Amino acid sequence: VKGLWATLKMTVIASLLGVVIGLVLSLIRVAYRGGAKIGILNFLANLYITVIRGTPVMVQILIWYFTIFGNVRNADKLLVAAVAFGVNSGAYVAEIFRSGIEALDPGQMEAGRSLGLSYHKTMVKIVLPQAFKNTLPTLFNELIMLLKETSVAGYIGIDDLTRSGQNIQAITFDNTQPLLMVALVYLVMVLLLTWLMNKLEKRLRRSDRN
Repeated sequence: VKGLWATLKMTVIASLLGVVIGLVLSLIRVAYRGGAKIGILNFLANLYITVIRGTPVMVQILIWYFTIFGNVRNADKLLVAAVAFGVNSGAYVAEIFRSGIEALDPGQMEAGRSLGLSYHKTMVKIVLPQAFKNTLPTLFNELIMLLKETSVAGYIGIDDLTRSGQNIQAITFDNTQPLLMVALVYLVMVLLLTWLMNKLEKRLRRSDRN
């Protein structure tokens, strides 16, 4: 149970952090492509996304724990892992949001501006809500990937779901049943998230019709 709780805590914290980072990065990239003079910010955003997406998440979590927080006494391993996973997820969420925003009809922005709304208000009130609806399935897929990626947290000593299964395996000398149970728990969580995604999609479609 403790292992499951640790996995869920990491997933929730990391997903929230990832959405915040991803949203900020996507807005920077979209604004730059729209003509905003933020070349340095756009360069840093591109660099961040390239580095994070081009390196394994396991290496990233080791760097966070042993290098960035290496000199911090009594560092909360679970929090460090959640930050590492969140920073990793942010790069993928940024591309999801960016593609969702750029897929919208440019007339949406023009319509907002013609009504007297500023760029920021048009983005918040018109563009982002539609982009969020369009990217919801992809965001849920990223959440599912994030949930499964937390299984490497045991490399920095966190008793997550996977490591708890390995501990039971070492105690019972049973090489099969504990890991099968871990796999089953992950499968159930993924199925629940998939069910929730489908329910939200149906509700959003009904609201669009109304």
